[in-house]
Amino acid sequence: MSKTILIVDDSESIRELLRLQLELHGYKVLKGVDGQDAVHHLNGQKIDLVITDLIMPRMDGVGLILEIRKNDKYAFTPVLVLTTESQAAKKEEAKVAGATGWIGKPIVTEKLLEVIKKIIR
Repeated sequence: MSKTILIVDDSESIRELLRLQLELHGYKVLKGVDGQDAVHHLNGQKIDLVITDLIMPRMDGVGLILEIRKNDKYAFTPVLVLTTESQAAKKEEAKVAGATGWIGKPIVTEKLLEVIKKIIR
């Protein structure tokens, strides 16, 4: 059974790049254009990992992480923050909200896949 990953990023090119790479490696992919859009996927379906951008319109990555953590079904779902943001304060804010880890942009596919394999088995 393939693992399901929810990708949340306001950049269509990032979403598509991740989708292509993850599907190529056997993952099922769901997509959200921002945190508010992604919340609709938190409907009881199995999600093994969330990869979210930090800076997005309507609901940012921290807001999404908080929504995920207050949902009993997804409270322990791993969340990777994928962003160009490098400020320590932003990293700490995401960590306090419940982020599992942090991956910087630009995306290095091999590194991302390595991290995913460690987080979800």
